[in-house]
Amino acid sequence: MKQTIRIWAVMVWLLVWQVGAMALDQQILLVSPVRVLVRLAELSGTAAFWQAIAASFLRITAGFLLGVTVGTVLAVLSARYRLVEELLAPALLAVRSVPVASFVILALILFSSRTLATLISFLIVLPILYSGVLCGIRAADAELLEMAQVFRIPSVRRIRYLYVPEVFPFFESACGSALGLCWKSGIAAEVIGMPQGSIGEQLQQAKVYLDTPDLFAWTLVIVLVSLVFERMFAAGLRWCAARLERI
Repeated sequence: MKQTIRIWAVMVWLLVWQVGAMALDQQILLVSPVRVLVRLAELSGTAAFWQAIAASFLRITAGFLLGVTVGTVLAVLSARYRLVEELLAPALLAVRSVPVASFVILALILFSSRTLATLISFLIVLPILYSGVLCGIRAADAELLEMAQVFRIPSVRRIRYLYVPEVFPFFESACGSALGLCWKSGIAAEVIGMPQGSIGEQLQQAKVYLDTPDLFAWTLVIVLVSLVFERMFAAGLRWCAARLERI
């Protein structure tokens, strides 16, 4: 169930944050929201700020889209061939079970830190999309599929009119679940790998130098960028859903 964020609720929590910062009066521990916004405005006036956002956005988005594509293709193959599903089961279980930090450390040994965020985002998204699409395919109406087989309806039309409308809600739900995890894991990978000119590098530098305003400002940037990407992707999915309804 989708929850609506109310402005008054946000203002209440910002007020609590401001009061807490004033009561503690230790900027190195808790900086006020006003100071964070001021620092964010200062950072936004530099080219390095936008370059870091663009670099991280491209890496994580690439990992997400790759995970969506590969997860969907593997789900289709698993639905068609039982052997493929059995072959993939141990690997996908390992991907779900192994902590992100372990993947990051192992990946750093084998790959460049520049591709780390893409790889980790891909690994996080892959099993979620695979499971969602596979469930959607298997939820298709068996009677309709049998009727399509009896009347020898071409495979392309079966996919378009029977499978796609059934799978799409599962696909949409899986994408929604994967988006947040994708950004969290991608930024975590950047913090550990520290690729030059990335949001993760900026967070790590802020931690090393105990620069709390920068730490909070970059955290706010991550939230805003991930939210914008999520809204853009959701809008694209809604457009696709509208097209399916017309069909």
